[in-house]
Amino acid sequence: MQPFPAGFRIEEIKANGVAIHTRIGGPASHGGPVVLLHGFADTGDMWAPVAAALAPTHTVIAPDLRGMGLSSQPAGGYDKKTQARDIAGVLDALKIDAVALVTHDIGNMVGYAFAAQFPARVTRWVAMDAPLPGIGPWDELLKSPMLWHFNFRGPDMERLVAGRERIYLDRFYNELSANPAAIDEATRDHYARLYARPGNMHCAFEQFAAFGQDAADNKAFAQGPKLAMPILAVGGDNSFGTMQAEVMRFVASDVAAHVIAGSGHWLMEEQPAAAVAAIEDFLQ
Repeated sequence: MQPFPAGFRIEEIKANGVAIHTRIGGPASHGGPVVLLHGFADTGDMWAPVAAALAPTHTVIAPDLRGMGLSSQPAGGYDKKTQARDIAGVLDALKIDAVALVTHDIGNMVGYAFAAQFPARVTRWVAMDAPLPGIGPWDELLKSPMLWHFNFRGPDMERLVAGRERIYLDRFYNELSANPAAIDEATRDHYARLYARPGNMHCAFEQFAAFGQDAADNKAFAQGPKLAMPILAVGGDNSFGTMQAEVMRFVASDVAAHVIAGSGHWLMEEQPAAAVAAIEDFLQ
């Protein structure tokens, strides 16, 4: 896997009652700060290529979501409204007010909860290849057999996966990609080791268990004014494609669509150069 650029530091930032493992680098001025939010089967490590591109001109902040990667594992708070407050607390600790967002998968859901609660703190947003619970086509998406994992949780499921984390994660990399070979062995082993840490897979399941609450929260958010910041909705042509923009237009008024060719869901792993170029162009 590509490492983060030299000069990035790691901080365990206490925010909203949890310790958030956060990678930070880049200048304190110039292009403005950017927060990168990962999703399931990844951690903040996924963003190393984006960090390398943006760090010369932006402060880059790449946290692990609560309970994932190397962040702490609280018993609750896996609804995305609470996790958005984690991110607000990280920014408060760093004395950063407004940021651009770049998000993927569950990171999109945390990103929406952040933007809905703190709209003045988001200058621009790149939302990549994932739905928003309760918004737009959500109920139809839940019927897809590809998304059976949304309801795969509980102690018995955790026992089935324990010690077989690599097998479980391979299912996502293989079935949700355009070209499984694009996700190399080093990447798969890296994330399997992280998700095999005691408690991490339980917390990952809790991310999905919270979708019902997330749907209720998102419907309440959507009753207010639409988000006004510019949004680039990015989908893989073998995954969400232009549907990503359709989803975002339910909650935002300034949405541009961008489709990355030759990619499934794992945009940063499958087509990193194209994904980085789209992000960099939009933020610059």
